[in-house]
Amino acid sequence: MTRILDCGDAAFTIEFGNAIDPALQERVRRLDAALTAACEHGSVPGLLETVPTFRSLTVLYDPLLTRRETLLAAIAPHIDADIGSTSAAVRHWRLPACYEGDSGPDLDEVARMAGTTRDTIVALHTGTEYVVYMLGFLPGFPFMGDVAPALALPRRAEPRIRVPAGSVAIATGLTAIYPWESPGGWHLLARCPVPLFDARRASPALLQAGDRVRFVAVSQAEHRRLDAALAGGELDPHTFLAHAVGADR
Repeated sequence: MTRILDCGDAAFTIEFGNAIDPALQERVRRLDAALTAACEHGSVPGLLETVPTFRSLTVLYDPLLTRRETLLAAIAPHIDADIGSTSAAVRHWRLPACYEGDSGPDLDEVARMAGTTRDTIVALHTGTEYVVYMLGFLPGFPFMGDVAPALALPRRAEPRIRVPAGSVAIATGLTAIYPWESPGGWHLLARCPVPLFDARRASPALLQAGDRVRFVAVSQAEHRRLDAALAGGELDPHTFLAHAVGADR
């Protein structure tokens, strides 16, 4: 059941449910796309920005240009729209990930916890196309799901003080990529050379909520080559965008 939650006098949150679920994320994604387009076209005066999460969308507005009731009335058709009646592009990414050597420091432990082998863990992780549920924690950090049941492990008992940038990790049914070096308590399986955030881009975050991501295993040598090419500007991160379609599932 949809709920409207006030966030001060210049924002409100439209909540579609209380779970991490692809169907809820799809409703958030489509509403976000519709309101982003309305904001760009100026068709809804006072609408400033939207912030998507796993299960909700926060709408920010200028109270000097519009009222909460007026804005809600304008966007109500988008809130209640049938998923099948709207269209929002879905982008599919194929991101390289190196699972070899020290790129996956927790692979052996994850395999032990899952009662299987390193190779099986890699196969499970690369064998799923993940939904980007939302961005958060760090600029460009994508929370993606859902991992295979064998990989749905709790966070590490002892978080690391430093997780290298590009680390591909899993925890609690989700997988993610650390765009920056930071503390972290997820299990590290691989390293991805593709930069996920660049403030110089028109859209700084490479991935967006609603995108689909599949990891492609590469060797250490290939990881080093891609890392150098991307860092040197010889390779565009969008090279790894496989395709984008209107309503592809």
